[in-house]
Amino acid sequence: MLDIKYIRENPVKVKDNIKNKFKEDKIKLVDDVLKLDEEFSLLLKEDQEIRTKRNTISQEINKLKKEGKDASAKVKQAGKIPSELEVVDSKKKEIGERILKIMLQIPNIMHKSVPIGKSDKENVVKEKIGTPRKFDFDVKSHVELVESLNICDFDAARRVSGGGFFYLKGSLAELNQALLKYGVDFMVRKGYTLVEPPLMINKDATSGVVDFEFFKDMVFKIEGEDLYLIGTSEHPLIAMFKGMVIEEKDLPIRLCGISQCFRKELGAHGIDEKGLYRTHQFNKVEQIIICKPEDSWKYYDELLENSKELFESLGLPTRVFESCSGDLGDLKAKGADLEVWSPRKKGYFEACSVSNLTEAQSRRLRIRVRKGDGKYYPHTLNNTAIATSRAMVGILENYQEKDGSVGVPEVLRGYMGKEKL
Repeated sequence: MLDIKYIRENPVKVKDNIKNKFKEDKIKLVDDVLKLDEEFSLLLKEDQEIRTKRNTISQEINKLKKEGKDASAKVKQAGKIPSELEVVDSKKKEIGERILKIMLQIPNIMHKSVPIGKSDKENVVKEKIGTPRKFDFDVKSHVELVESLNICDFDAARRVSGGGFFYLKGSLAELNQALLKYGVDFMVRKGYTLVEPPLMINKDATSGVVDFEFFKDMVFKIEGEDLYLIGTSEHPLIAMFKGMVIEEKDLPIRLCGISQCFRKELGAHGIDEKGLYRTHQFNKVEQIIICKPEDSWKYYDELLENSKELFESLGLPTRVFESCSGDLGDLKAKGADLEVWSPRKKGYFEACSVSNLTEAQSRRLRIRVRKGDGKYYPHTLNNTAIATSRAMVGILENYQEKDGSVGVPEVLRGYMGKEKL
């Protein structure tokens, strides 16, 4: 969420930013919120005038009483003031709520380096890391591999839970746990504090972290409760600081979250009826940073470098795929995906997603930093460290052998005690 003062002073820039995101339907919101802001300012002025009048009348009443004169007319006049203030306060509340509703819909200002484009088809490849392996045999999909090795059961999961779930068995379950442990150890060595968050989150906290209208269609609602299963640990990790004032000396805050995540995966993509890539339930290690505004782009690079280094250590070819303006979420000032090579599809798939939300998220959550006698809104950033199901897809396909076995990346062998699945 932007600062209303920024919108007042830069309406053209805010509108141009919306145009560059190809969301022309939202341009009108800028004029709407500025009109309401003017009304709100007039109400503030009226409120102050009424309070000044109340003080003046109070002084006049005291003077009349001291002089032994009749003050009944002034007392009657003063008796009307509470209802006048009540009317103004009611209007202020109504307009304030309308302003907030609109403000939550106006996109964050993008970083100047974001490429302009209408959709993900215009995202930009910024870097490639590692060289895809050349196979001298026909590569199998990860589903064919795990089923032939009897280390994953999609059919049983469908009977028990429906599509989009799986049973991990034997060495694949061990690989999943090894990836979690390795991901946590990797992040902790980088100076991040490990946090295991709640797996449910309420509407108020969620509305501060993300666009609730988008969120509610993505995750599972707990029937009869103001609770939702989390889609990512980023949400409860950031919401942990909701309404708080952080001392500047405590910045940056670096957190590493580990959790199960739950998503409906509706829409064009849907879920994998058989497969580990797009599912209703998965495990993830997340990384977030809360920092001073002047440091946020340094930490954006740090978050991305963490994921690049982690996946490179797993021996998986990757690329950095930067989001263009039209593919950038409204809260994001800049974002990119780290994608892993799939030899089966002969293309890359998303494994991590880094975002800098500048102060848009902290404003929504009312997270502030104390500096001397003043306060300011910090910047918040996030990135997946590792989603194990997608990492397993990459390992299974890239480390497969002609005999149907799958090698274990060297950095995970100590965690698993074996070299092959």
